[in-house]
Amino acid sequence: MFYIRTNLDAKNFKLVQALPGKTVSSEWKDVVPYNENELTEEFEVFKNYLVVESRAKGLVRLKVIELANAKVSYIDMPEEDYTVGIGTNEEFNTDVLRYYFGSMKTPMCELDIDLKTQKQTLLKQQKLNVPYNPNEYSTKRVYAKAADGKEIPVSLVYKTALFDPGKNPCLVYGYGSYGVIVDPYFSGSRLSLLDRGFVFAIVHMRGGEDLGRDWYEDGKLLHKKNTFTDFISATKYLIDQKKADPSRVFAQGGSAGGLLMGAIVNLEPNLYRGIVAEVPFVDVVTTMLDSSIPLTTGEYDEWGNPNEKKYFDYMLSYSPYDNVKKASYPAMFVSTGLHDSQVQYWEPAKWVAKLREYNTSHNPILLHTNMDAGHGGASGRFEGLKEVAMNYTFILTNL
Repeated sequence: MFYIRTNLDAKNFKLVQALPGKTVSSEWKDVVPYNENELTEEFEVFKNYLVVESRAKGLVRLKVIELANAKVSYIDMPEEDYTVGIGTNEEFNTDVLRYYFGSMKTPMCELDIDLKTQKQTLLKQQKLNVPYNPNEYSTKRVYAKAADGKEIPVSLVYKTALFDPGKNPCLVYGYGSYGVIVDPYFSGSRLSLLDRGFVFAIVHMRGGEDLGRDWYEDGKLLHKKNTFTDFISATKYLIDQKKADPSRVFAQGGSAGGLLMGAIVNLEPNLYRGIVAEVPFVDVVTTMLDSSIPLTTGEYDEWGNPNEKKYFDYMLSYSPYDNVKKASYPAMFVSTGLHDSQVQYWEPAKWVAKLREYNTSHNPILLHTNMDAGHGGASGRFEGLKEVAMNYTFILTNL
């Protein structure tokens, strides 16, 4: 007996059962049928159980199916906003599932659960070198409304005692490309902001696959601008719902998320107090017209081929470098690496130069070039933390 995860006639994937030699899809049996509102991601087969990891409204659920009677149940999650997934399970003849769980306030845990008795055992948890009590923090999942009415999931975390409606500084993070899903994750270094009263938000906008394949496809190619307007709509929602002080909202993104940063400051230069753009892909048209760059032609599926007029015109309409204008830009901290092979250092360098030329405000627009780093930033645990500290120093200086 084979279990197969397939996207045959199932854009968000489904799980089927096939007997050996039954290669014709018409002979397969649906185990988890296709659901346009649910993304089937992973599964694990045991002697008595089948566990399926699927995502609905952006959140993963662990579905447990008893093979003897097809009874379905779900593993309960202790928080409303979280990250969960099937762990490493090498034993077939067992009723125990190993899985991981974490959130923006709960350090990542590895657990065993007896699928028969529901008894759970905590095996290990990420440790911090400072005193930390997760009960002092709150995590929330809220839904902002996009310009076209779509609901955009947003993950929030803040220190409960420091939350004061409408008065907290806020850092909004986003990526929104290639179908990448940014699950709500724990960060020890982020506590530095939370303990200063910040609200931290992750926007799960179109361009990621958080709500399935359609959510991704509605944020790429000729729909790319949905990514930018979703992020802006989510930011305005946080302000309207008094999750953020409107005069102290910051935004952060890197690589394709840096493209996002460049696009939102052109669209709404007065919405943000400051922007952190890491290795930002901001000269979209020039780069995508250069087919000698190894990544370019492979990226046509994401951005389009600018040798075709419809894609050229669309890219030109949002490319951050090409749309810099006379405006009062917010404070900006732009970082790059001299050895970056994915977004060459001259992209952010020329973007910063143009921003400085057109900026009508007195806000600083800073460029930091790491002479030893590539696209992933500085190597080494402590060097990476220094880059985080540099970003936070910029934010706190401009608070």
